[in-house]
Amino acid sequence: MSKLFVIFIMIVMTVSVAIGKTKKHVLIYTKNEVGEGKYIHDNIAASVAALQKICAENDIASDVSDDPALFTPENLKKYNAIIFSNTNNKAFDTQAQRDAFQQFIRGGGGFMGIHSACASERDWPWFWAMIGGKFVRHPKLQEFDIKVIDADHPATAHLGEVWRWEDECYLTDHLNPDFHVLLAADLTTVEDDKLDEYPGTVFGSLFPLAWHHEFDGGRQFYTALGHKIEYYSDPNFVKHLQGGLLWVLDKK
Repeated sequence: MSKLFVIFIMIVMTVSVAIGKTKKHVLIYTKNEVGEGKYIHDNIAASVAALQKICAENDIASDVSDDPALFTPENLKKYNAIIFSNTNNKAFDTQAQRDAFQQFIRGGGGFMGIHSACASERDWPWFWAMIGGKFVRHPKLQEFDIKVIDADHPATAHLGEVWRWEDECYLTDHLNPDFHVLLAADLTTVEDDKLDEYPGTVFGSLFPLAWHHEFDGGRQFYTALGHKIEYYSDPNFVKHLQGGLLWVLDKK
């Protein structure tokens, strides 16, 4: 075997290892607290399938779990981002798991939250600030207008100025003032007799529904949309999720 051939093989192996190391890897997390009065969405399987398809089409490795025991500093090192897909209420069982997640974000890990993810960890102020807000309530499921605030982002670039969409219009508080709004509900098109109570005139006739920011070392994207199973096969919504994930991973 010639020296040149050996050198060639070594180069190929080095390049292959380098390419392997650059492939992004995400954890799709679906933990819901179980118990009386604890709501669990029936859309979780559909959301996971949509996210797995997005990952496969964009050369992103993905794992799926609802096991909080995975949240250890050592295990989370393998991931570039964590997706909370319709998680609700308690996302972690122990303080050590919370600490591992916080350490992951502070170490530059990405985060994406979908729909009820903003109703996770309701007693943890750091989590509210990281995801961007804390769930308050939503009007009944209905069609309403969504104003595209930033049409240049990969999560919204495929939409027009106004997106007519059916969903639960999530209303959140403890909003982080540093986030960048991508989509906002036009509350004049939402039927609800409690809008005067909250949000009132905080944002005029608009209310944030999707945003991104960089918080405490990490990069985060959140969308309040995604209540029904069939939404996860809707092309516009899937592109919205894909754009958010690619931005979090800096693959846009």
